[in-house]
Formats: sequence, structure tokens, C-alpha cells
Amino acid sequence: MEFGTIVSCMELLAHLDNPDWVVLDCRHMPFDFQAGYSAYSLSHIPGARFAHTAHDLSGASGSGKGRHPLPDPKDFVQTLQHWGIDNNKQIVAYDDSGSIYAARLWWMLRWVGHYRVAVLDGGWGKWGQEIGLVTSQASSVPASKTTHFWLNLHNAAQVNVDFMERNLESDYLRIIDARPPRRFIGVYEQQDPVGGHIPGAINRFFKKNLDANQCFLSPTTLRMAFTPLIGATPLHRVIHQCGAGITACNNILAMEIAGLQGSKLYPGSWSEWCSNPRRPMAAALLAPVSNLRSPQNL
Repeated sequence: MEFGTIVSCMELLAHLDNPDWVVLDCRHMPFDFQAGYSAYSLSHIPGARFAHTAHDLSGASGSGKGRHPLPDPKDFVQTLQHWGIDNNKQIVAYDDSGSIYAARLWWMLRWVGHYRVAVLDGGWGKWGQEIGLVTSQASSVPASKTTHFWLNLHNAAQVNVDFMERNLESDYLRIIDARPPRRFIGVYEQQDPVGGHIPGAINRFFKKNLDANQCFLSPTTLRMAFTPLIGATPLHRVIHQCGAGITACNNILAMEIAGLQGSKLYPGSWSEWCSNPRRPMAAALLAPVSNLRSPQNL
């Protein structure tokens, strides 16, 4: 059986010794880039490799493409090969932050053409509650082992800032912002120099996709939540964004769980958008923007 969205802790436990399964620990703290690896070093799921959000799942900062730009796909493929991942492996990713970093890895693997990838439902916390099997022993691929991953880039899964600018004033797009409401309206911002949101975007805080145990809600519940937000917009015109292309992946995963496939990521997100003051911005504390479409009836 292949898993393409989420996998339960019990299912992972049953395959923990399967050489065709690779587990990746994606724990990360945005203000302490060493915290994730420190946590991994202390305790992790047996056999898990560590995936560093800032180094492995992002390109070089300072490119003007946001705080967490995508890496060069060829560089990412080299990272996958270093982890011992080929095109036949089943990948399972987890974190302890509501599956936002695990979902980023999930999206990136699909971006390079690998669909046998799932997020551990409930993440590290659920694993500790249900299974409790952990180790401090780091996992690595034997140096003698050669792994080949064939790149099949799916660039249609994303859009860039030029595309966003060209289509912003039309009804072509439905933009969904995954950040907390107070960041969306611009009354609280710690990570970017300007608060607010892209004009026309609607807010779907990613935590609404999860229950009290950080597990994803049922497909039916998620579909009922996203359908009114999307309206009549075709799914390939639904664009997800957040602060830097991380939490938006949780919303994409939630839609996939709900059977709503085909939406896209704007990786640069707000951190790229607001870096140019000439781009229009909307927020509770900013003057009204002429092309802002009201989300009240969505």
C-alpha cells in the first residue's frame, strides 16, 4: 500500500523496519535554527533522518524570494540521495509544530515528482502518546550505498511573484493565507518588516485543519471548510501562501486529504511580497486598497 497524504502512528510502527520506508524528522524553531537538530539528537523515531528546514528544505536566504525560498531542485535531489531516498521509497515526515514543516517536505517531494510521501498524523506528540518508541542514535545511509533519484520537476505546482502581480486585479485567482488572523490583518508581525496581507487574499489559519491532538480533521470536515472559501474557482487557480511558504503547505495537504487536488503554492509568500513597497498591500492598519476583494461572502 502507498501513502500519499497522511499515515497513522500504528501504520508507521508496522513498517518501521521496512527498508523501503524512510522517516524524516522535520522539527524546527523559526527563531532558533539549532533547536530542531538538538531535539532530534536527544530523541527521535528509530531510523529517522533529520531534515533541516532552513538548510535542506530552503534555498539561500537573501535572494529576495522570501525568508524560505525553494532550493534549486537539483540540490534538493542531492539531499534526497544523501538521505538514501530513491524513487521507490515511501517517505514519512513528522514534526512537533502541527505538521507545517513535515507538510513543506511533503509538498517539495511532490514538486520533484515523488508522490509516495505522507505526513505522520499527529506528529511527534502523537507518536509519543501512542507508541513511545524512540532513540537518540542518529541514522545515516552507509557511505558505500549509492542512491539515485530521478528528477521529474512539477513546476505547475507553484507560482511566482510575477504571476501573482499579473493576476492580482482579476478574479482569476483565489488566494488563501495560512497565517494567524492577527498577522493576516497586520496587527502583529514579528518575522517580516511589514504587517498585512496580499490584497484579495482570504485567511484560513492552518491550525483550523487540526484537532486537539494535532491530527488532521476528517476529509469530510475539511472539504466542508474549504469548499466555501474556494467557491466556483477551479482548483488549479487556488493559490496558497503564508509568511514564507511553510504553513501554506499544511493547507495544501488538508485540501488533498479532503479530495480537493490541484491547488498551488506561492513559495515567496508575504515575506517576498512585502519586500517591495511598490506592491499593493492590505491590512487593518493600512489605508484601503482599491483592488481588495471582500471575503465576507466567501
